[in-house]
Amino acid sequence: MDRWQAMRVFVKVAETASFAETARHLHMSPPAVTRAVAGLEEAIGARLFVRTTRSVKLTEAGRRYVEDCRRILADIVEAEAAAAGSYATPSGTLAITASVLFGHMHVLPIITDYLDAYPTMAARTLFVDRPVNIVEEGIDVAIRIGHLPDSGFTAARVGSVRRVICGSPGYFDRHGVPTAPADLKDHRIAISTGAFASPEWRFAGDQRVTIHPTLQSNTNEAGITAALAGWGLTRVLHYQIGPALLDGRLQIVLADHEEPPLPIHVLYPEGRHAPAKVRTFVDMAVARLRANRLLN
Repeated sequence: MDRWQAMRVFVKVAETASFAETARHLHMSPPAVTRAVAGLEEAIGARLFVRTTRSVKLTEAGRRYVEDCRRILADIVEAEAAAAGSYATPSGTLAITASVLFGHMHVLPIITDYLDAYPTMAARTLFVDRPVNIVEEGIDVAIRIGHLPDSGFTAARVGSVRRVICGSPGYFDRHGVPTAPADLKDHRIAISTGAFASPEWRFAGDQRVTIHPTLQSNTNEAGITAALAGWGLTRVLHYQIGPALLDGRLQIVLADHEEPPLPIHVLYPEGRHAPAKVRTFVDMAVARLRANRLLN
């Protein structure tokens, strides 16, 4: 096995932490995967993995070497793509992830316009309200709301969103407007029980209020529907109720007590080595999202 292929196998083992899983991904036999890694270890004179019956972990030398291998492999891919023309011309299928409602409202229109602009391209979306491992799930571009952990990925900030409390004008006419977070105890609350839900709502100045919701649902949309119907209050990211705010069907309360806005980023793993399909989509997405007045 040549050195390039052995590096590719080694990087995949590092990503999956499994020789067997790597064999399945690369359509190789498990012994061939083992031989490839052993050959690299012999060539560089260092052990790359600590293997037990239950786990495969990189050694310190392995952690350093895997980054070098990724860089070398990316350079090879870039050179091959440039030679084939795909680096300059978008081709293939683009995989994009975002949260469900943000994806439907703000990302999908960009994707369809992108596909109109590049008719030979195809797209696959993963709109889910959970953290997505970009590498493991084969994602090219992610649109993320919130503060990003260190990842080594390239990120472009495109806007921000506020976490707001809202209700309908009719509800406030009947029940009054809360003027401080503590007033929420006197109001009916609808909450989402999604991945990032919490019974404790935080506000500026380290204020915290424990919420006792009357209505719990697994989606933000249900809470928004209840608020639009004048049933009670709900807390969402402000982009989720943008149209209802613009036409006056919902109003934001306690704005002076809000925490700082959450950033929105367009995130992709390849950086300057990104293929044309990623670079062209990122350029379009960044420009469109930055121009969206509901996100700034």
